[in-house]
Amino acid sequence: MARYIITSKLTDEGAKTLKKNPNRVKEVNAELREMGIEVLEQYVVLGNFDFMTIVEARDENTIFKAVVEYLSRGSVRTATYRAIPVNEFIETLSQ
Repeated sequence: MARYIITSKLTDEGAKTLKKNPNRVKEVNAELREMGIEVLEQYVVLGNFDFMTIVEARDENTIFKAVVEYLSRGSVRTATYRAIPVNEFIETLSQ
């Protein structure tokens, strides 16, 4: 399983939805689980984006499919990053 960091920013429509239904965040996390993505940690953040979510998935295609699904709804914009554990990185450099 690979880890990814997804940063997301609500659109105006997404902010309206969240205001009406604050539990929507947890509903989305359950939908991600059904798509094969496990939410490990999630934070509301201040700054250039609204949420930072750390997830695990079996591969990039699983992540791509989920991200496209959510982008197509028009409620959020995202950026996704592959997160490599530092020990794995060091091991790769040592080979």
